[in-house]
Amino acid sequence: MKKTLLGTLIGSALALLSVQANAENLQTIYQLATKKDPQVLKAAATRDAAKARIDVSKARLLPQVNFTAGATHSFGDRMSNTTGALFDSESNSVRAGIGLTQSLFDWSRYENLSIAEKAALQGQTAYDAALQTLIVRVSQTYFDVLTAEDNLSFVVAEKRAIERQLEQTKQRFAVGLTAITDVHEAQAQYDIAVAQEISAQNALETAREFLREITGQYHAQLDSLNTTRFSTSQPTPNNAQDWVQTAQDNNLELKIRKLSLDIADHNIQIARSGHYPTLDLEASTGLSNSNSRNKDTNEGSNPPREDSSSIGINLVVPIYSGGGTVANEEVVRANYVEAAEDLELSHRSVIRQVRSNYNNVGALISSTKALEQAVISAESALKATEAGFEVGTRTIVDVLQSTRNLFDARRNLSKARYDYILSVLALKQAAGTLTEEDLFTVNRALGN
Repeated sequence: MKKTLLGTLIGSALALLSVQANAENLQTIYQLATKKDPQVLKAAATRDAAKARIDVSKARLLPQVNFTAGATHSFGDRMSNTTGALFDSESNSVRAGIGLTQSLFDWSRYENLSIAEKAALQGQTAYDAALQTLIVRVSQTYFDVLTAEDNLSFVVAEKRAIERQLEQTKQRFAVGLTAITDVHEAQAQYDIAVAQEISAQNALETAREFLREITGQYHAQLDSLNTTRFSTSQPTPNNAQDWVQTAQDNNLELKIRKLSLDIADHNIQIARSGHYPTLDLEASTGLSNSNSRNKDTNEGSNPPREDSSSIGINLVVPIYSGGGTVANEEVVRANYVEAAEDLELSHRSVIRQVRSNYNNVGALISSTKALEQAVISAESALKATEAGFEVGTRTIVDVLQSTRNLFDARRNLSKARYDYILSVLALKQAAGTLTEEDLFTVNRALGN
């Protein structure tokens, strides 16, 4: 029984964990997600819109030139100045002109340009942050699928092992070597395993749906983690405070918050500019022509064309606006305080994330090593329990429990490896140093 059962456990697990040749890997799914993920595409659109607003703000500092033209036809009764008689008349006039306005001084326009430039930089930073988040999201959902696949594999292998134990227990009962209670116990454990298999299959489908949500495509087969190429190592630098310092300089969320604070400061300057004068240069040139005709006598007049040009400056000095300017300053100052507190909140959150993920990496390294030994110990314990059952010193309950302990250890080891990878990525994201190359490094540990 020992040799057959252990062979069943190992063979079933290895068979179910094997990956098909056409399986997709983490890198290909990430590259697809960069083109299909709605969150990344939304961030790209926001970035592009912010860049375009720079030109909008610049335009307000450049000359504004307008061409105007019009034509009028009038008709009606008019009274003669000499005879006092009424007569029908009509007149036509045409006019055309070009006007130019150039802002010479308007402080708010310069501040709005600065805001547009900061907002464009903020949009680019937010897009970069979305790509970093995508690396983590894709990796998380990818390994969630692998976790679900592993769990299903372990559940199926465990069910087959229990089924084998159930068959052998029934045979032993038939020849009087064991009690009926052992048969019932094995049957109960088998029924539980069947229910767990159904639950594990559903969990796998759910995990695949989360991955499909990112890429818009269904991924039936993924490369699994190659445990021979997988290894753990301490973070470099191996000091939490160094990672915190790196995060303070590079974390993208902090950069976005700092830009928001800068924008809030520019809004204060805009509010102050409500007290400042504005000065514009205005110039225009145009022509007009008109004629009229007495419809009764067909007599008409055709005065010469009129040309006109003008140039001047227009100064506007605000004196009183009902207190609106002062009130607006109070609003934007409060907004500045809000932005400053958001920055502080993000700063504290980033420090927590860095330290937490740094500690997680170290803990998972230790856990992985401990669980590797736990699997070895569980395999040895199962062999010993099966041997004891053969000679009557252990019960079927002991065998079933040892079987479950083995698969629990394998399941926990698999999960610890995935959690280690994800914690390393999360640490680098919090520090602001996460790049595609980090994902590609993880990808090299996948597949056969």
